[in-house]
Amino acid sequence: MSPAADPQYGWLLGRVAGIPVYIGRSWPIIAVVVVMTFGPQLAGALPGGAGYAVAAAYALLLLVSVLVHEAGHALAARSTGSEVSRIVANLWGGHTVFGSGQRRPGTAALIAIAGPAGNLLLAGVGWLLLQVDLPAVPALLAWALAFSNVLVAVFNLLPGLPLDGGFVVEAVVWKVTGDRWLAMVVAGWLGRVVTVLAVVYLLAEPLLSGGRPSLVTIVWVALIGAFLWQGATQAIRAGTARRAVARVRVGQVLRPVVVVPGSASAATALEGFARLPGAQRAVLVDPMGTPVGFLDLAALSAVPVDQLPVVPATAVLVRPPSGWVVQADPGDDASLVVSALAGHVEGENVKEAVLVCDSLGQLIGTVSLADVEAALR
Repeated sequence: MSPAADPQYGWLLGRVAGIPVYIGRSWPIIAVVVVMTFGPQLAGALPGGAGYAVAAAYALLLLVSVLVHEAGHALAARSTGSEVSRIVANLWGGHTVFGSGQRRPGTAALIAIAGPAGNLLLAGVGWLLLQVDLPAVPALLAWALAFSNVLVAVFNLLPGLPLDGGFVVEAVVWKVTGDRWLAMVVAGWLGRVVTVLAVVYLLAEPLLSGGRPSLVTIVWVALIGAFLWQGATQAIRAGTARRAVARVRVGQVLRPVVVVPGSASAATALEGFARLPGAQRAVLVDPMGTPVGFLDLAALSAVPVDQLPVVPATAVLVRPPSGWVVQADPGDDASLVVSALAGHVEGENVKEAVLVCDSLGQLIGTVSLADVEAALR
């Protein structure tokens, strides 16, 4: 099923293979910056407002470049079985939001490379157009299409997170070491190195040419540098935290769960806690034994004692969000469980607890964020 459109992400432009494509509400800012930067430069050579019109056309070409780049990521991910929630173009370029799915180093690298590959394809289109005898303005736009997309592809392939090249490095280190989270930390540190080198180069290059960087250049380099440094730092922190989680076994943080039949009363649910010391949650199951949701213990405790036998357990049922049931065995590391607790998809609510079933499909307990945090202390 295709993801539903949600206006909070911006203006819905359309869909690619069922994936919603948005223009974020911050994107017009970069469009205005492009027009005001290149418009005056072109105004001297083009009469009237033609210079600004060409600059606006260039801004639209940049938008197309971003969307093709992100569509490359999205389609590659979809081809490997990963869920894709949306594509968004915004002030900082764009991003593709992936859902749950088990990835391997090879598929992770493929998804990362697909974005820059889309830019190189657009650069090829621009180059082919330049082989035709075009009028001056179309030729200028074709050159801009080719040059900017080569630049975007090369920049994104620099070997450090959060750039695509960083995800390739992460995939390679992951393949060699077998430790995905160590690979993330390594790629994050390389991202910091790449950020420093890029900032130094972009500011020093005008000085080496006998000039000095403009105020606009300094501001943009500072913003891009801060964005890259923040992304690299987040990768280091996330990888370090995930390595710690991987040392925790599911059995260490697993608590027993009271299983309540769908036809049971509130009294039966409470009796289940008396028979199962240590249980903190009760799950309601349908006649086939499929989990339906957790019971609201506060609401259950508030039921008058004389009403417990006649109030159905379904009256205090809380239907949890998707991803609340996780398959894991007690000896597995807690990474998958923590991913479910944190929410697989950007914007998905963090869960207080998830229900765990083993490889045979048996309900074996619950894991809460609080218990995981306690195990990491």
